[in-house]
Amino acid sequence: MARLIILRHGNTFDKGETPTRVGARTDLSLSVSGRTQAHALAAHFQDTAFCAAFCSPLLRTRQTARTILDARPHAPALRILTFLTEVDYGPDENQTEDTVIARIGAEALAAWDRDATPPPGWQVDPAALRAAWASLLERASTLEADANVLIVTSNGIARFLPDVVDAQPDGLDRKLKTGAWGVVDVSPDDSRILDWNLRP
Repeated sequence: MARLIILRHGNTFDKGETPTRVGARTDLSLSVSGRTQAHALAAHFQDTAFCAAFCSPLLRTRQTARTILDARPHAPALRILTFLTEVDYGPDENQTEDTVIARIGAEALAAWDRDATPPPGWQVDPAALRAAWASLLERASTLEADANVLIVTSNGIARFLPDVVDAQPDGLDRKLKTGAWGVVDVSPDDSRILDWNLRP
């Protein structure tokens, strides 16, 4: 089976700063703690030979992926997949969570976390994202059995992957934490999430 490492970028806010809902239209760089997370990830994966690496156009994903790849010789070229770009949070883009909840309500946010149902006003196409993940899994199924692929994306995009795999751990929390990754094994006959929300 080929193995996909689905990784969320590092932090974009540090302790003491007020975090906001950072989406596709807010292109922040990694914060100090985010860069620390990226270096920890690079150390963790230093002995993993990646045959391919993908990320979104957003700086935070490119910086995270680049830090991991630059820590090894003979790293593959980093390629951009636009579907990996974070969702557009519409009127809630770059707003604090209190402001978001005041507009859409706690239950709408809970539905997003629970089953990826977009709240009103968010610009996201669940069917298209699921189809893009399914296509990527299909392409990965043709790789050599020992191939490893690095994919760096955002929480809003990663949460749609569990919907298109054949098997996943019971009770999986689809929300991927910053600087955390999931492990997905893919073969021509099967795809399964082995683990999720791992950190170094």
